[in-house]
Amino acid sequence: MLKAVLFDLDGTLLDTAADFARVLNSLLAEHQRPLQDYQAVRECVSSGARAVLALGFELAPESAEFAALLEEFLDRYAASLSEQTTLFPGMDQQLRNLEERGIAWGIVTNKPSRFTEPLLRQLQLDKRCATTICPDHVNNRKPHPEPIYLACKNLDIRPAEAVYVGDHRRDIDAGRNAGMKTIACRYGYIPSGDNIADWQADAIIDHAEQLEAALLRF
Repeated sequence: MLKAVLFDLDGTLLDTAADFARVLNSLLAEHQRPLQDYQAVRECVSSGARAVLALGFELAPESAEFAALLEEFLDRYAASLSEQTTLFPGMDQQLRNLEERGIAWGIVTNKPSRFTEPLLRQLQLDKRCATTICPDHVNNRKPHPEPIYLACKNLDIRPAEAVYVGDHRRDIDAGRNAGMKTIACRYGYIPSGDNIADWQADAIIDHAEQLEAALLRF
């Protein structure tokens, strides 16, 4: 019996790309650099803030200027996490459906708790979410299964009693490595040229509204 659904955060549960693009472009404008197209930013959000910053400034993360720019970028992002961030269309109803069925839902993300926890509070999701696992809660981040194992421990369930939902290959790898069924989100932040069918998820959904039907397959 399905007892829980675990979600990746950026690009799966929440549409955060507009805030990343906004913060990046504010920093680029201040440094008199060309602004970045929203779609280009969207495609690299799942790879984290370093990838977004590298896109805008065309700098390698090991370059001398990168660390200071990253700190400024993260500070700006932390100060305005949810100006444009929302649940993906249809996702709130999907969460309510799970809650009505008595199925817990949680988050397993590579986004640090410094950003994840206040963001969930601002969107009034923190009380609804049964567990939230960030990389600073574990020794190994996704695609290692440790974060998923910790989420299952917090929920007092076995991995086989849960499904992991994500929009990146490492999400699907993490779920499979933990021994649970997986759902890949084609609506998420998938880089052009990445074939979602190659990830070997147990199901693929094109819209959040399709989640309930996909879960019924397991």
